[in-house]
Amino acid sequence: MSALRIIQVELPSDILLALNEDESGLQKDIKLSYALRLYQLQKLTIGKAAQLAGLSRFEFENKLADNQIQISNLTYEDVLADIEKLR
Repeated sequence: MSALRIIQVELPSDILLALNEDESGLQKDIKLSYALRLYQLQKLTIGKAAQLAGLSRFEFENKLADNQIQISNLTYEDVLADIEKLR
């Protein structure tokens, strides 16, 4: 297991009240949202994004689908090129 680093983010206290969420729930939501965004920007692999979100790869793929984010970034041309390489 890799070492953990703690990064603090300051939020106005009324944000938790407005969201009707506790700190633990908000922390999970922030980590998931950030992992989804970094994956979408192709800054993290699906495995690393799942790790950041604290989910299995399968669970993270489901979250991608729930948020209408493509699991694969391959284009049609990429697939055709791969097929040609395999011939």
